[in-house]
Amino acid sequence: MNAPTRPDLSDIKLGDWVDRRLPPALRPYTRLARLDRPVGIWLTLFPCWAALIQASHGFPGILQLIVFSLGALLMRSAGSTTNDIADRKFDGHVERTRFRPLASGQIGVPQAALFLAAELALAASLLLFLSPLTRLVAICVLPLVFVYPFCKRFTHWPQAVLGAAFNWGMLMAWSEVMGKIPAGAFLMWLGAIAWQIGYDTVYAYVDERDDRRLGLKSTAILFGEHGKACIGLFYAVTVAAWSIGGWMVGMSFPYAIGMLVIAAHLGWQTWRLDLERPDLNYRLFLANILTGVLLAAAASAGTL
Repeated sequence: MNAPTRPDLSDIKLGDWVDRRLPPALRPYTRLARLDRPVGIWLTLFPCWAALIQASHGFPGILQLIVFSLGALLMRSAGSTTNDIADRKFDGHVERTRFRPLASGQIGVPQAALFLAAELALAASLLLFLSPLTRLVAICVLPLVFVYPFCKRFTHWPQAVLGAAFNWGMLMAWSEVMGKIPAGAFLMWLGAIAWQIGYDTVYAYVDERDDRRLGLKSTAILFGEHGKACIGLFYAVTVAAWSIGGWMVGMSFPYAIGMLVIAAHLGWQTWRLDLERPDLNYRLFLANILTGVLLAAAASAGTL
C-alpha cells in the first residue's frame, strides 16, 4: 500500500497566473504585495466596509468607499512586504513560505525596501481625501504595522497585534463619517480582533511544526492541544462583541439575524477544525472570507 501523499502547504503555487502572464521583473513584487493571494485583502476589506455602512447608516459615499478600499489594499500589501523583509531568514525553512521572493532569493532587501516605500507613499496620498482627525487615527496604526513582523520572536500573541492593525480601518471609517469613534464602534473593532485571533490561530496551526523547530511563537503553540476550545472561545467573544456593538450603534432587528448566521458559521468552523490536518485548517481559514461577507451583509440589513 502506498503511503498517503503529504499535501503541498506552500502559499505560492508555481506556474500560477503570476508565472504565466506577468513579466519576470514584476513577479516578485506581485507576490510581495500578496496580489496572488487576495484572501488577506478580503479579510481586511469586509470589516472596513461593514464599519462604513454602520457609520453611514446606509450606503457610504462613493469617494469614501474608493479611498477606504484602496487604503485597505495598500496597507495590507505594505504590511505583507514588511513581514517578508523581517522574516526572510525564517521563511526559507517553513514549508508554507519557502517560495516567497526574499526567502528564495528572487530579489534582495534593498529592492523590497524601495517597493515598501512606494506602497507607503501611495497609501499616504490617500490621506489627502480624509479629515484631519482620520489622518491622525491612520498614522497611529503605523507602529503596529512595523512591530507585528517581530512579535513572533517574543510573544505568543502576534495574532492579536495583527488583528488590531488589520482591522484599524473600522476605527478610521467611524472617524471619517461621524467625526468620532463611539463605544459601540470600538467594541466592533475588538470583536474583529477576537475574530482574527481565532481564524489566524487556525492558520498558525499550518505552520506549528516549523515554528516550534525555529523557536518562534504563536497562539497555536500557546494553545497546543486545547486549540479547538480556545478558537471556539474567541469566536464566541467575536459574536458577542459584534452583537452588543451593533446594538450600541443603532443596528435594527435584521442585524441580529445576521449575527445568528455568523454564529452558526463560526460554530461550524470550530466543529470541523482538526489540529492534525494542516490542509483542512487552511481551508477553514479561507472560509472566513464568508464571515466577512456575512458581517457586511448584516450591517447592511441592520440599517433597514
